[in-house]
Parts: sequence; C-alpha cells; structure tokens
Amino acid sequence: MPLINTVVRTAGLCLALLSVVAPAVANERPNVIFIICDDLNDYVEGYGGHPDAITPHMARLARSGVRFTQAHCAIPICGPSRAALFTGVSPHHSGCYGFTKWDTYPVLKNSRTLMDHFRANGYRTLGTGKLMHHMVRQEWQQFGNRADYGPFAFANGEKVAHPDVPAPFRDIGAIDGSFGPFVNLSNRTTPDGQSVRWQNGGWGNFAQPLRVDSQSDRDQTPDERNGDWAVENIRRLADGTSQQPFFLSVGFIRPHTPLIVPQRFFDLFPLEDIDLPVIRPHDVDDTFASSVRGLPNGREPESPRSEDMGTRLFRALVTSYPTREEGLRRFIQAYLASVASVDEQIGRILDTVDATPLADNTIVILTSDHGWGMGEKDYLYKNSLWQESTQVPLIIRAPGMATNADCDTPVSLIDLYPTLIDLCELTGETKKNAQGHALDGHSLKPLLADPASGTWTGPNEALTALYKWRMSYVPAAESYSLRAKSWRYIRYENGKEELYDTTEDPHEWTNLAGQPEHQQQLTELRQRLLSRLPKADAIPPQPAWQPNKTKPDAEQWKDAYFRKHPEADTNGDGKLTWSEYKTYRAQFDPPPTKNQ
Repeated sequence: MPLINTVVRTAGLCLALLSVVAPAVANERPNVIFIICDDLNDYVEGYGGHPDAITPHMARLARSGVRFTQAHCAIPICGPSRAALFTGVSPHHSGCYGFTKWDTYPVLKNSRTLMDHFRANGYRTLGTGKLMHHMVRQEWQQFGNRADYGPFAFANGEKVAHPDVPAPFRDIGAIDGSFGPFVNLSNRTTPDGQSVRWQNGGWGNFAQPLRVDSQSDRDQTPDERNGDWAVENIRRLADGTSQQPFFLSVGFIRPHTPLIVPQRFFDLFPLEDIDLPVIRPHDVDDTFASSVRGLPNGREPESPRSEDMGTRLFRALVTSYPTREEGLRRFIQAYLASVASVDEQIGRILDTVDATPLADNTIVILTSDHGWGMGEKDYLYKNSLWQESTQVPLIIRAPGMATNADCDTPVSLIDLYPTLIDLCELTGETKKNAQGHALDGHSLKPLLADPASGTWTGPNEALTALYKWRMSYVPAAESYSLRAKSWRYIRYENGKEELYDTTEDPHEWTNLAGQPEHQQQLTELRQRLLSRLPKADAIPPQPAWQPNKTKPDAEQWKDAYFRKHPEADTNGDGKLTWSEYKTYRAQFDPPPTKNQ
C-alpha cells in the first residue's frame, strides 16, 4: 500500500506539473503579425520602384528579415486576390476570379481560411481594417474596424472627388478619381458652388463626418485608427497574462484611392522634384491586353464603354492638366504621400513589438494584395498581367531565419498560408470537407533560412490570373501570366501571347513572342502554363445564382450591372441608384450604336 500511495502521489504530481508546463510550451509557438496594404506597388525603399519613396520603417523591417524582390499576386485586383491569399486556393481551383463574395464559392466556403486554421490550432485571432474584401466576422475571434476607404470629400448629399482635382479626372468619381491633402475645407466648394466637407465610410452605410480644423486639430483617418487598434492590442497581448499565442492582422487602406492623407505627407514630396517613371512612347503597341478588354470582335476601343479602368484613368489624368507630366507628377505625389502615411503606422507597430518581449518570438509579415501601374503602357491602375500590377512587396521577419537579405526567387502570395503552417507548426486539415481544396502554395521557410540557395520546392514561375467580369469562369480559358526569374510569359483568353526577357528588358518594353529566335522559350513557357491549369472542361463549382423574387426584373438587372461596374456607385455607399446608373452610363458606358 505505501508503494501504491507513492506511485499515485508521484503520478498526481507529474500531472500537476504538466498542467503548469503545458501553457508555457504552447506559448513557445511564434506569434504572427500580418500587415497588408492595399494597392501597394514597388514604391518602397529597397525595391527600386521610385527613388523618392520614403518608407524607413518598411526598410527597417527588411533589415530584420527577408525581402522577396519577385513576389507576385494570384490575381491583380482586390477581392479575388485576398480570397486566394487567405484561403490558400488559386482562382483556377476555386473559380473566384471576380467580386462575388468569396464565401459563396463552394470550394472556398469548404476550405479553412488562414485565420480559422490558426484558431483551430489554439491561437487567438484578431483582425482590423481591410483584410478579406468581403469580411466574414465569424472568421475572427476579435475584430476591430471594418474596411473604411475614407476620408472622402462630401458635397450635396454624396461623395465627390477632392476639390483640388480637375475634370475630366474628377468625373471618374469619389474613389478612383480623387486625390489630395486631408485639409480644412471650410472655404472650399465644388465646381458648381456646393460646400465641401469630409466624411469616412466604405461600401456600406456607416459614414460619419470627419472634422479638420487644422493639421494639428482633426479627426483621425481610418488607417490611423487601425494603427491605434494594433498598438493597443499588441501591448495588451504582451502584458504576460495570457499564455495563448496570437495571429493578429491589420489591413491598411492606403495607397488605395482616394489618395487622401494629411498635408504633412504631401509636403515630403515637392511637386517639382518628383521623378517620373520611365515610360517608353508607344510601348502599348505590341501588347494585346486591349484585345480582351475591347469589343467582342477584338477591334480597338471606339468609345469609353470599351475601355477598361486603367486606360480610362490614364487618359483622364493626362488630359486634366496642362501637360501629361504634370498630371503624372500630381498623382504620383499623392501616391507617395499615401505610402509614407502607411509606413508611419507600420513603424508604430514595429516600435510596439520591439519594445516588448514579443520581439523575440513574433513573425512579422508585410505585403500587399497587388501592385499598381503608374502610366507604363498608358495604364494607370491594377488588373494587368504586367510587372507593375502583378508584383507585390513581401517582407518576412521570422525568429531564427535570415536577416537583412534579399531573395529573387519568383514566389506567390499563395505561398504565405503554407509558410505560416510550417513556421508555426500548425496541424490539421485545411479543407473542411471533400468540397474544399488543398493548399496550392509551397512553404517559403527554406528561402527564409537561406534566401540565396535554399531548397525551393515550389514552381519556377509565379502564376497570376487576370480579372474580367463574368458570371462564371472557365479556368483553362482565362488570361494568365507566368513570371520566371528571367522571363515573363502572358497568354490571353483569345490565344494572343506576350514574352519578355526580364533580364535584358526589365521594363517589359519589347514583346518577343513573334520573333523566331524565341519560339523555343515561348513554347516551353506555354507548356508550363498549361501544365498548371485544369483541363479545358474542368469548371469549379460556381455560386448558385438564384433570381431575387423580391425585386422587379429591372432592379435585378441594375444589380447585375453594378457587379460589372462597381465604379458606377459614385458615392461609394455600396448601392447603385438609378440616378447613378444613368449618369455613369451616359458618360462612360453609352449603349452601342448600330455601327458598333
């Protein structure tokens, strides 16, 4: 009996010790801070995109981690890019190429999001700002502020462009046609004499007035509020009372349009000193993007209705100012100011982490959903298959991994989900059931450990699809780009191709697809693309479109038109009124004539 009692007491003591040790062991798993900016291209120090860029905090993060210089998005437009990033499933496997809510796609609905997988592995999950384009709050244990695209100028009951922006660019609307400093507007009016004030807001009806009495006495911008939220929560998580590791994500809006940030950021970039991007005259002539964005028979655009947003923005900008150069300088000034404003918030987050014990056990990731063209190929937007749109900044700081190093291996945002599984040793299935899809990416951990020569198990090229509005998609028939270390290959849905030697031609000026001496390289990349896509008759399950019996046919038609032309919602309230429809249609999308 004494021996038995001793064994029992010893076993009980061991169990008690385990109950004390277990949380400490669990907390040895690294925390994660995931920062994503909107529409951020390579205008970041260290990426060579613009010599005037001021991003000391992003540069500081790069010095403490690995900077991927050839990271690319899965699709260069917000909604589907973020859906792919946070589910780890590529558009050609999910069918999500557009703005339909991501959780209505059967494949994505039945696949775990990154944050849900962290939660299933015992992590506390927190988020704020613009993360997934259609935010599903249940995916997070704690959520801060919903996506807010403000500040917006507001006049006569609707959002308008910044009063400094001239026509015709201002006529694009309050989001894509607007940029300028966040200043006191008490004495400002619209061209038709309406008084202007500020408000915040997103696509929904939650707008609130914003006050700007002076630059030192004003309301915060949405990005500043999300910076506060991040700092407060990181301090709370660092206080040592919780043994639970965390996954915290912050989505900053800038430099998404409207490019409106406090005046002091504009002051960093004197207009006359801004360098313009290197743009080759007639560079667009040997490209074929317009052949899939124009009229059905492939003719060149004959009216604004057949132009896509990038062409429309470029043409409107350069005709709104006395010279093309001035228009580009003013827009680039606003873009650089917006990037600098976000960098300041990133610096606050880094300062907070580095001032706590979290610094030694926290992974920090910084990236964007896609890039942005700044006039190259007469294009001012995202959603192209050229470098300016597909490339994203990607910086990863991870405990025990390389520091102050660059990696030029072509990688994808799709790779972030498996990378975090690897770094955090997450377990379990990422598919909820057989209707979901396995992760498409590959872990970047070997490249984080050895950026120059780590064993990369992923493909040699980063794959990017092109968004084009449709009700459903056939993956094998969409438009795609492959970015290898030394080549870019583009195949459009109509079979037209582009090929660029990115070593000799980093600006992608000369399309080599038609030159006989490059046919072998063209054929090889064409076959590599086809090998990664589903067969021609493979179509992922699409959202079930059910007629809305509560709305008249005309209202259903207008809703469908809104899905195709979200920019028609000029006041950005998430609804398309008949007045907005008629105004937009008359200006940008006139009905075809008999000769068209």
